[in-house]
Amino acid sequence: MTDRASHRTFEELIAEGASAPTEGWDFSWFEGRASEARPSWGYATTMAGRLGRADAVLDVQTGGGEVLDFALAHAPRRPRLAVATEGWAPNVAKATAVLRPRGVAVVASPEDAPLPFADGTFDLVVSRHPVEAPWKEIARVLQDGGVYFAQHVGPGSVHELVEHFLGAQPDERRDARHPDRERRAAEAAGLEIVDLRAERLRVEFYDIAAVVHFLRKVIWMVPGFTVEAYLPRLRALHERIGTEGAFVAHSTRHLFHARKGGAGGAPRS
Repeated sequence: MTDRASHRTFEELIAEGASAPTEGWDFSWFEGRASEARPSWGYATTMAGRLGRADAVLDVQTGGGEVLDFALAHAPRRPRLAVATEGWAPNVAKATAVLRPRGVAVVASPEDAPLPFADGTFDLVVSRHPVEAPWKEIARVLQDGGVYFAQHVGPGSVHELVEHFLGAQPDERRDARHPDRERRAAEAAGLEIVDLRAERLRVEFYDIAAVVHFLRKVIWMVPGFTVEAYLPRLRALHERIGTEGAFVAHSTRHLFHARKGGAGGAPRS
């Protein structure tokens, strides 16, 4: 537990975690309260290099636009066309404010809806942590020879935290995001896997406010999470953090580099 948190009551920490804004994918609020090791491939920086070689780019499920904003700021050149989609209204507003100055159009599009673009519009499609990759739609909007470059959440990510609240989970749920399953789905949609890497990374929560904020922000971890519904489990975890200094879990991430085959030849990115 952090020094700041150690002098605060359970109720104060719960209230703080419950009131923190959840829009976008900026995780700076967690500084000093939680930590997560980063994948070795450096997704946002690598994406910046690919943007510099692309002509027309789509960022699927952009969140608050932070990752695309970073990548565009560090790209050696900007693509002619850059578009992003997002399905959650508060994120649409935030992403629009972040990305409009960079000339990026943000399109409100539900995650389970067809992508609102013509076939073969983009030579590069990117995404960081999509809820579920719409493989058929990605393949449809890519040009022949175009590339899908993305970082996905892997199977059983932070399962130690999930199972603290929900109990042991069936293998079907823990393996739902397995990279082998996603590989098969991508190939079935007509994409060729060029590279697929996976890593397991250490996560630490230093106070219960961070746990509450995380579960409110990453809503699919404990579906329907509310403080009231899980108050006894939260108190038990608070006491455990006080004794052990941190709650340790592990995230999983995998990097996808896929290409759409066809007459277009080698991709630009």
